[in-house]
Order: sequence, then structure tokens, then C-alpha cells
Amino acid sequence: MSTFSHLNAQGEANMVDVSEKSDTARSALAKGYLVVSQAVIEGIATQSVKKGDVFAVARVAGIQGAKRCADLIPLCHPLALSKVDINFAVDDANRRIEVTCLCKVTGKTGVEMEALTGVNVALLTLFDMCKAIDPGMRIEGVGVVDKQGGKSGHWQAGSNT
Repeated sequence: MSTFSHLNAQGEANMVDVSEKSDTARSALAKGYLVVSQAVIEGIATQSVKKGDVFAVARVAGIQGAKRCADLIPLCHPLALSKVDINFAVDDANRRIEVTCLCKVTGKTGVEMEALTGVNVALLTLFDMCKAIDPGMRIEGVGVVDKQGGKSGHWQAGSNT
């Protein structure tokens, strides 16, 4: 008998049964960074990146990534997301682009994996669109920073609860 939630009694991978859980409003906010060269920041600012509007394309990619999370992560439940919001902030001083992904759902399970997938797909898309300018970019600091709903209530990164 296993104490892991995603293993059955025989130790095999198993999707958790959430059928008895109540539907509640849930949200998760994930964040990550793409560390870039000054040339990338300038290319984005002047809209001279040859592949086009990097933020528009990465936003759509991130939304699509969040929606397809259960297709990518084997034991995630498919969710009918009610909101996916991808945002970008250019941090000139630290030569990086911050990407956030907020996901919301009313359901039986949380949306942390969807928010993380959305952030990662948006970051990978930014990388793809800018790699001709700077192949040495790197993704860092990806994580959930806030989640609400369900049995555990509200949690924020850095809090002890």
C-alpha cells in the first residue's frame, strides 16, 4: 500500500479520484523569467524582432499551453479553465523579462500545473522568437507564487502556511 497520492495499491501510476470533492473557485498565479541580452530588450522595445510581435505570440502560446496541460502532464486532470491571463514585464535593470500566468477554474482540483505550464510555454516561445538575437538566454525562477481555493485555502510563496 502506497502513501503517495498518484500511486495505487499495486504501486502503479494512478490518476487521483476527485469525484467526491466539491467544486470550488480556485486560482493559481505562476511566474518565471527569461534572462536576455540588451539586444533582445532593444529588439522587443523597437518591435524589430524578425519573427514578429513576441509578446502577442507568447501570450497566445502560454494560454494554449495552460489549456493543454492535461495533454502534457500525464496525471493531471483536464480542466475547463474559466480564465488564463498571461502578462509580461521587461526588467531593464536586470536584463530579464518576467512572465506571469494566472489561471482560474471552478472545479474539484487546483490549477497550479496549468499556471506553471502556461508560464513555461510562454517563456519557451519568447526564447524561440529571440534566439537568433541571443542564443544564450536562460529561463529561471519559475514557480507558483499564489494559489487560492480548495481545502488548503490561500497560499502565497514565502508564507509559512
